[in-house]
Amino acid sequence: MTTKIFLCCAAGMSTSMVVNNMLKAAEERKVDVEIKAYSISEFEDVVNQYDICLVAPQVSYKFNDFNKRCEEEGKKCAKINMMLYGTLNGDEILTQALALKSS
Repeated sequence: MTTKIFLCCAAGMSTSMVVNNMLKAAEERKVDVEIKAYSISEFEDVVNQYDICLVAPQVSYKFNDFNKRCEEEGKKCAKINMMLYGTLNGDEILTQALALKSS
């Protein structure tokens, strides 16, 4: 079954690179995932379509609101580690997301 993950960010430039690196890591691991990036203004439109929401560091001020909304929908939510995000470490961010799924 496909794990559906979305990253929530401000504009999407650096986040799209993180998504690409996460997809590469998933392909190497043979993990079935769908990963997309959306701006914070799109959160309400997509939250019910995904299993996991990862919040980018630049919008972490919205985390409590997003986490509450995810809980209402039965979804998982977490902040992306700033160092992992800054280094575009898609492999470790994917690990974080998959750990959320099993928690």
